[in-house]
Amino acid sequence: MTTPFMTIDALLVGTPAPFRDGDYSAIAKQPVAGPVRITWDGFERDAVADPIHHGGWDKAIHLYPQDHYGWWRERKPDQSLLDAPGAFGENIASRGMTEADICLGDRFSLGSAIVEVSHGRQPCWKLDHRFGARDVMATIVKTARSGLYFRVIRQGEAESGTRMELLERPLAEWSIARIFRLLIAGGHKSDPGAVRTLADMPLLAEAWRERARKLAA
Repeated sequence: MTTPFMTIDALLVGTPAPFRDGDYSAIAKQPVAGPVRITWDGFERDAVADPIHHGGWDKAIHLYPQDHYGWWRERKPDQSLLDAPGAFGENIASRGMTEADICLGDRFSLGSAIVEVSHGRQPCWKLDHRFGARDVMATIVKTARSGLYFRVIRQGEAESGTRMELLERPLAEWSIARIFRLLIAGGHKSDPGAVRTLADMPLLAEAWRERARKLAA
């Protein structure tokens, strides 16, 4: 049996820059040439503008599947952001697996580091502003093309052009797409039992466990 893996097209970092009406954002990340050091906080030389909603143990590294880019280009053919990795502010531009294939708690190799899937990415207004459109956030909610976050289990170093291989899968029934639909896209209404299970799932990021608790109440 072949071990599931993703191919890394690019590794990206960014620092806060003016974004809108006095707000700053580090969403405009750029590819790094050569090795990238991976620490408990994520990629070296990467930063966040809003530490309350971004960064931290459960949001150390953001991955967005490049597998979705063709789908987005069909819907936004004039959007130049989609011509290169980084349109969604991702640290890892990968291909080979999507949110439907990747599960909560999955551990992947990332060069000499090991990372663990902690939750999906909840879209916010910044994506609409970055794309100059009003429907990006809503489209992500409808389609679960959300991207996801990793926590770092072992520090190390990685570079683009390599593979991320699946090392462990403890929760095969809990794909990120399924969890996203339950907690973000309104699916809690039709499956309250699943939401109660998520509320007590240690591998799920605390912010989403808290969301599950509120939805299950």
